[in-house]
Amino acid sequence: MDDRNHPPGKLKILEVDPWLGSYEQDLILRMKHYREMKRSLLGDDSQFKDFANGHQYFGFHPTDHGWVYREWAPAADALFLMGDFNGWNRNSHPLTAREAGVWEIFLEGRETLCHECRVKVHVVSKGTARDRIPLYIRRVVQDTETHDFCGQIWHPPESFHWTDSDFQLLPHRPPFIYECHIGMAQEEGKISSYREFEEIILPRVKTMGYNTIQLMAVMQHPYYASFGYHVSNYFAVSSWFGTPEDLKSLVNTAHQMGIAVLMDIVHSHAVKNIAEGINQFDGTVHQFFHEGERGNHSAWDSKLFNYGKHEVIHFLLSGIKFWLEEYHFDGFRFDGVTSMIYHDHGLGTAFDSYDKYFSANTDLEALTYLQFANELTKELRPDALSIAEDMSGMPGMCLPIETGGIGFDYRLSMGMPDFWVKTLEKPDENWQMGQMVHELSTSRPQEKRIAYVESHDQALVGDKTMIFRMADKEMYAHMRRGSQNLEVERAVALHKMARLITISLGSEGYLTFMGNEFGHPEWIDFPREGNGWSFQHCRRLWSLADNPALRYRDLYHFDQAMLQLMQTANLMGGSPLTLMVDEERKVIAYRSNSHVFLFNFHPTVSWEHLEIPLHDTGDYQVVLDSDEERFGGQGRISHEVVHSTYSLRLNPVYSGIAIYLPCRTGMVLGKNE
Repeated sequence: MDDRNHPPGKLKILEVDPWLGSYEQDLILRMKHYREMKRSLLGDDSQFKDFANGHQYFGFHPTDHGWVYREWAPAADALFLMGDFNGWNRNSHPLTAREAGVWEIFLEGRETLCHECRVKVHVVSKGTARDRIPLYIRRVVQDTETHDFCGQIWHPPESFHWTDSDFQLLPHRPPFIYECHIGMAQEEGKISSYREFEEIILPRVKTMGYNTIQLMAVMQHPYYASFGYHVSNYFAVSSWFGTPEDLKSLVNTAHQMGIAVLMDIVHSHAVKNIAEGINQFDGTVHQFFHEGERGNHSAWDSKLFNYGKHEVIHFLLSGIKFWLEEYHFDGFRFDGVTSMIYHDHGLGTAFDSYDKYFSANTDLEALTYLQFANELTKELRPDALSIAEDMSGMPGMCLPIETGGIGFDYRLSMGMPDFWVKTLEKPDENWQMGQMVHELSTSRPQEKRIAYVESHDQALVGDKTMIFRMADKEMYAHMRRGSQNLEVERAVALHKMARLITISLGSEGYLTFMGNEFGHPEWIDFPREGNGWSFQHCRRLWSLADNPALRYRDLYHFDQAMLQLMQTANLMGGSPLTLMVDEERKVIAYRSNSHVFLFNFHPTVSWEHLEIPLHDTGDYQVVLDSDEERFGGQGRISHEVVHSTYSLRLNPVYSGIAIYLPCRTGMVLGKNE
């Protein structure tokens, strides 16, 4: 964005959201900080894509006559390169200090460093001396005997051959996101690989109808059980799952299948480890992080970046450019945005008024960094997607920067799974239909949302997936087709209904964590000392969804049919017209384009000849219902009956239809043309 074309003044965000009028000065301050920081970084003419090139300068780079290696370590007194090439001698290869904290060494001969040889850098600073992993290293591996991590030169003799040059994201294609963790994607009790995911899981994703995968834990992390959120090396592909070439192959194949690939990027915090990570690389905390308590995340036990520091911005933005260009990712889901943009990280804060967004608790530097990150992403890939994991609902999160926004394309609707968890804690007869419609349909003006019932968060050990929360131990004995059990019947019915109403109430995108679509039982628990390093709960039991004798397959088929309908009928987004919200009957009805969605959440009562006002005339037929036998239902609804509109008996002013709506059933009617 060229801010010379957008001088300070009245911000468009105030027109989009009039409730922000009282906070105009806060928004002006936000944009003033953005412009001033951008100018201090780039001057008046440059773009972020010309600035974010740290990975092209620092780290290891072959030349015609050898190798050059550079580091940024402003507080260090001396650096020495060591590795296989010099017998791990800590003194034989000193780096030379240049300007602005840059250190450099030239190694004569291309054969000095070879593909896959191991390296570290010995850093001396203020009386301490540590062996460290280079900041911009592309690959980190663990020694099988000592279990220590070290850098590895990754320079294969032949570069990867990409064949995805024609792939691009269509501007109006809603993202149907399959959230994935590579390591736990297989049924076998082990850490799975990029190659196995490419060969086994990508075809499943395509068959199910998801057009986007979101890959977790791609950045190198030393502790597998961290789920990838304690990142140690910001330019290294996680070696838990394979090599950089393996990841490139996965992305390339996904693109050939028409599947976009998003990266779960972690710029919200860093692992505090010194031996494996970037903490105290030059001997100081303040190289990358805030000093004192501001630099520590009490809940996550990790380090917090100083987003006001030019060198930190350069480091992180270079990472964004690196992952987009080197691995052809199609965008990012930014982790921990709420933690970034508030000094208290949003912990325990109820964001129940606009005052909470514009106060001394708001981290203006973090907001500015996110604006830069989104601006850079669009400069490099105008079609790329950026998604904010923000539970606070910060106004303007998904508005363009030039309007006063932060520049994300979508916000992950984190309130939706929280709503479902709280709803399931109540007896079914106490569920509030009006509250359900409000929670699933309300958003900030012009904000695009990713809807979801549950992600990986709701499946972690100590919590329960939605279906396990409802059916619990009964799933072990009664998920076979034909088995009679009230808890399982309820769980299966509500599992389908929750997904259908969540995806269809106006959100512009949809997400599920792998396996949740078919009701994967139990929880996720990574191998750790407390469970005897077991993989029992760190895998996906695809055989459950593939077994025609089990009800998991019914849920799998419903999810598949639901996605197909939402895509082919173009039913994502917009503002569905609410037709009926009946608290006593537990009925919800709304219209989206030419389709009508009906839900009866009553646990026991089915409604005969229920009149539904459509405010439209024509003939309608059922095109999908959760009670179909192919989805494990009772088959109580005919798809052959034509429902013609008429002047309703109870209110002749309205035209509508009369229909049979069974208990615990959701259905969709299409208009006959």
